[in-house]
Amino acid sequence: MMPSTRDPAVRRAASRLIGGLTLTKIGDRFIDPKTVLPWFLEVVGTPLGFVGLLVPIRESGSLLPQAAISPWVAAHQRRTRVWVLGAVGQAIAAGGMAAVAVTLTGRTAGVAIVALLAIFALARSLCSLSIKDVMGRTIPAGLRGRVTGWSDSASGLVALTIGIGLAQVQGASTTVFLWLFLGGAAVWLVAAVVVVGIREPEVTEEDRNPTSVRGSMALLRSDTDFRHFVLARTLLLASALTPPFVVALAVQETGDDIAGLGPFVVAAGLASLIGGRAWGHFADRSSRTVMAVAAGSAAMVVAAVVAVYLVGASPLWPWVGLYFLLMLIHTGARVGRSTYVVELGDRGARTSYVAVSNTVMGVLLLVVGTVTSALAALSTVAALVVLALIGAVGTPIALRLPETAAGSPGPAATTSETTA
Repeated sequence: MMPSTRDPAVRRAASRLIGGLTLTKIGDRFIDPKTVLPWFLEVVGTPLGFVGLLVPIRESGSLLPQAAISPWVAAHQRRTRVWVLGAVGQAIAAGGMAAVAVTLTGRTAGVAIVALLAIFALARSLCSLSIKDVMGRTIPAGLRGRVTGWSDSASGLVALTIGIGLAQVQGASTTVFLWLFLGGAAVWLVAAVVVVGIREPEVTEEDRNPTSVRGSMALLRSDTDFRHFVLARTLLLASALTPPFVVALAVQETGDDIAGLGPFVVAAGLASLIGGRAWGHFADRSSRTVMAVAAGSAAMVVAAVVAVYLVGASPLWPWVGLYFLLMLIHTGARVGRSTYVVELGDRGARTSYVAVSNTVMGVLLLVVGTVTSALAALSTVAALVVLALIGAVGTPIALRLPETAAGSPGPAATTSETTA
């Protein structure tokens, strides 16, 4: 279950990367801010405002610090050890959520979950930054999208099993969430063992002596293609920010019986299982096109969410169907943007590309997430319309990006672009 290659070193690295990424994605299912955490907060009686904060906190917390920590990460000969540190931090945060599940309720539980999610996200920033560099140095262009896609598909298969099991649970006991959070903690610890075994090539002198934070941020001024990518990536937010609203609306319309959570977890798993490998192959041919398709598709599905909401009380299945489509699209957005930035980094200064794009994205995500959360408190329709418009604008912006896939490399970077 890995990309085809005759190089045994690449095969070994690919197998461990697929294994490690699969395990972390499985762990993400256990504390998913788009499904599990919104449902948990509804069960323990937390105000709805906390739901709108989950995705921005989770995503921004893992993205914002990256420009600051990239020099520290780049100074390590073995970037996998940085990744392991982040995985252990995520396991600790998940364990804290397990404690919340059996001790706290209401607003207090909401505050605790948000705080632990912030800790989780900070640890995740180490993994996000280091794993792309590991992949870029161990997996050749043309195979990276498939590595990410295979891990998405494998984790989706496991999520299907979890979701089917949850669908059999009756009532709204917090004990189920206790075991979900503990399961996430255990999976991340196993992932750390898998990834630490990857054999990394020697880093270059440039990678060992990375640019400063100020120099890295200068890439936004000096590299037009990179600046354009950051803008296009920002406009993929519709598929990331809408799912928690879909889950929260479904709970309000259909009740908080945990059996209702199962179909959403199944939908997320099925989206990864179907979309991971397909989007991965597509991204290896044209990652910018994947981003464009994802942005436009997200806009259409968010518009459908608005329509279902305006119709009024609905059974569970329309919400599950819309959630499935959003997660399928989000799988493509994630694979496309990840593949694009890794290939863009083939010019040089990959760690800086990843760190700066993630940091800027973290700021913008926090801003957009806060605005849509505030809008949702006044009008859910207004928040969803804004997200739909963001997706619609993203399609033409993404199509303006230069191709960077194997066989169609983007224009060569100037010296200032790779060393700024």
